Amino acid sequence: MAITKVTANVLADNAVSASSIADGAIATAKIADDAVAAAKLASDAVTTAKIADANITTAKIADANITTAKIADSNVTAGKIADDAISYAKLGAEFTTAATISASDVDWATAAVHTKTLSANTTLTFSNASTGMVIDLVITGNYTLTLPASVKEITGTYDGTVSNLIQIVSTNGNTEQWATISQEAV
Repeated sequence: MAITKVTANVLADNAVSASSIADGAIATAKIADDAVAAAKLASDAVTTAKIADANITTAKIADANITTAKIADSNVTAGKIADDAISYAKLGAEFTTAATISASDVDWATAAVHTKTLSANTTLTFSNASTGMVIDLVITGNYTLTLPASVKEITGTYDGTVSNLIQIVSTNGNTEQWATISQEAV
């Protein structure tokens, strides 16, 4: 008795069920990339556990397929971050850390508080200032301190005989900042 080759066009829809196919009988090499359409999959057939992370690439996910309804994080709704969803621990170093100014450049992207004890007359420079950022400088040392030309001093003067708190807000990136200079009350 001869066995006739069975082709896809002689099988009726639903003629082959998942239970009638042995595990491993159909290799992924035998299925064309575009052969399995969403309409051919049962609604619960694809689960997170059945998808290996390495198999999901941005090239395989169309932007139109990503909707806010498909984002599981309850902190993201309608394309927005929920109120109080960002904690202090999730903020960048430029908002949460203190750093010592090693030379004369104050890099706004590295810390919120910058400290320095002057050992000579010093002219500070700024880098990476972004509009709306605020930094604090805690400066000591009985030498002349010169702030960058972009800084407009609102009130106070530097007194090298005590610690100074200089609070600076950037109103236009590296181009313009405003500063107040204070000393501890005695």
